[in-house]
Amino acid sequence: MGLHRMSMVLLQALTVTCFCSPAFAEPLSLAEGLKLVTAENRLVRIREQEEKTSEADTLVARARLLPNAYGTVGQSYLNHRPTVRLSNLQAPTSQDTYYSYSAGVQQLLFDFWGTLSQYEASIALLDTKRLDTKRTRNIVALDFASLYFDALESEKLIAVAEKEKESLEGHLQVARDLYRSGVITKNDLLQAEVKLSDAKQKLLTAQNLRRINGARINTMLARPTSAPVELIEPAPAVWEAISLEVAADTAEKDRPEVQMVDTTLKGLGFEETARKSEYYPRFTAQGGYNYMENQYQVYEGIWSLNFLMSINFFSGASTKAELDKIKSRRMTLLIQRKKLVEDIRLELEKYYLDLANAKERIVVTKSAIAQSEENLRINKVRYAEGVGLALDVTDAIALQALAETNYYRSLYDYCRSEAGYIYAVGKELREAYQ
Repeated sequence: MGLHRMSMVLLQALTVTCFCSPAFAEPLSLAEGLKLVTAENRLVRIREQEEKTSEADTLVARARLLPNAYGTVGQSYLNHRPTVRLSNLQAPTSQDTYYSYSAGVQQLLFDFWGTLSQYEASIALLDTKRLDTKRTRNIVALDFASLYFDALESEKLIAVAEKEKESLEGHLQVARDLYRSGVITKNDLLQAEVKLSDAKQKLLTAQNLRRINGARINTMLARPTSAPVELIEPAPAVWEAISLEVAADTAEKDRPEVQMVDTTLKGLGFEETARKSEYYPRFTAQGGYNYMENQYQVYEGIWSLNFLMSINFFSGASTKAELDKIKSRRMTLLIQRKKLVEDIRLELEKYYLDLANAKERIVVTKSAIAQSEENLRINKVRYAEGVGLALDVTDAIALQALAETNYYRSLYDYCRSEAGYIYAVGKELREAYQ
């Protein structure tokens, strides 16, 4: 019985260990990661809260267009009863203690589109916040995609470093056999040991870089930094390859940054209309019912309907000053828009050139890998037969590692540049990497 219970405990412990091991971590695809990071990233959530605040501001602005209903109830106590003098007579006009209540509705009729323009300006501001959330979401997606490719590159560099280490270990074993046979000197053996030590350090550095990239991915996903991260090689991005000129025109139309400036300019137009309305009259209507307890009056309750007009003749030139501020802000935004378009075109050209450069490097470095493998094979054979130099073998191993490293760096430089180019055009990365 005790042996059976111990076996069950060991089995449970083994099960927990296996499922908690990084080997059993659920693989994370780029598409799934982009979906998570654009929903859970803290910076995106901050922008979403700012968007909700702006949405509440539009409701406040809309409330000024709707009727304002109000009511009051009161109880009054007077130390003297109100009395009127008529010749030698005195007559009370009210009780010294009474209650009263009233209810009314006030509605804006027309103010030369001032209040309506304030509401439309708040909607434009809300649209700007939504565009800012979209912009932030795509920036976070670009950062995550770049980090994802960094992590994949570090995994490939680990494989390259492990391959180099294994090749040097094999070379060291051959060197030891040749040293025992008296074919080579002690110097060749020491050289192989030093090269192997250097390869082990490269492997440790690559592994550490992969752990750092994994922690950064977890941070972006709002996960514990030590959580295991297993990545999947993504499929090619789905996007239409367009020329640089067409991409620049598309970006000027689709980039959220440009749309934000255009929407802000639209909102300034509404603000200007709202400010100008302060020069004109404001028409309102009021209606209600007032009741005051008074036994000396014939009608204690009275209905009323009033039409009012109000106008501000002078306010210290504050309205003119506000209009001047709006004009200055408009000019500033127009200048900023031109600079923004220039910066976007420069960003596009950079990613375009990086993309073309990485594509050419992939072709060159891919052929170099096959050449380095053949070079290593020849030098290994020559060294094993005692006609080659140890330095030739270690150099060939280093050249093979360099060729593979250059290839993977070119490959993931292409992936990063592709993601940057898609972002610069104004397309959403979540859609491109579905």
